[in-house]
Amino acid sequence: MTREPEHQAPAARSRRVAGLAVRSQRGAIGSSWWSQRFIAVVEGFGHGARLTRGRAYARAGNVLDLSVRAGEVAASVQGTRPKPYSVTLRIDVYSAEQWARVERGLLESAGYIAQLLDGRMPERIDRVFASAGLTLFPVRREFRTDCTCPDWERPCKHVAATCYVLAEQLDDDPFRLLAWRGRDRAALLRRLEALRDEQAWQDTEEEPQDPPLADVAGAYWSSPVAVPGALASRPDTPAAAVLDRLGPLGRGLRGQDLTDLLRPAYRAMRGPR
Repeated sequence: MTREPEHQAPAARSRRVAGLAVRSQRGAIGSSWWSQRFIAVVEGFGHGARLTRGRAYARAGNVLDLSVRAGEVAASVQGTRPKPYSVTLRIDVYSAEQWARVERGLLESAGYIAQLLDGRMPERIDRVFASAGLTLFPVRREFRTDCTCPDWERPCKHVAATCYVLAEQLDDDPFRLLAWRGRDRAALLRRLEALRDEQAWQDTEEEPQDPPLADVAGAYWSSPVAVPGALASRPDTPAAAVLDRLGPLGRGLRGQDLTDLLRPAYRAMRGPR
């Protein structure tokens, strides 16, 4: 039995419902770069008339509910029939190894890490996916849609409406796009924090270590820099240089300042020349 496309059915008007109506009642739907990019991808797959009717459905609140999980977006959309249609949008879920490549790429971009840990989605994060040989947004070969309506064409207006509602929800929570790829916000942030801490430990271990005291004790009295000429000309420098820098203290014994009384002791501690 041939299924008759719904757009040719006698009942052409959808039922009035109060679902997840998008905020934009005219013009473009979605305000962020990622929601607009997602809409551009979807509209590249679709047909003008169905997309137009899908936008009307999204604005009228015909999408009753929508949920996002790894690899799948599920929604209920009210059409012309009493029972809502079930819509499913599927894309590929990335493996642990593929996500590890993305996470390493994010770790190399300090600005991206700071924004993600602050709960914000960095602009152009899709470039990190591209560097890992992956795509953030769905591509035609993997984007699979299903709807229980009788229209054979895909995307039908119910699928289109779901995509428009999803796009606007990505404005509010862009991490849903990552969750669709298989990494929810909490799991991603835990991984990034762990990788950042691991990198910090590695950097600490690679820092130069101070030499043991026994190896440098013999150089205690040597100066790491050249002694100024006026001091270098004295026969008892560099030991006496310390006292010369200190200057007269105004305290002493039998008419001699304390600095002069200390010179023999400093020369003795220096040892024979």
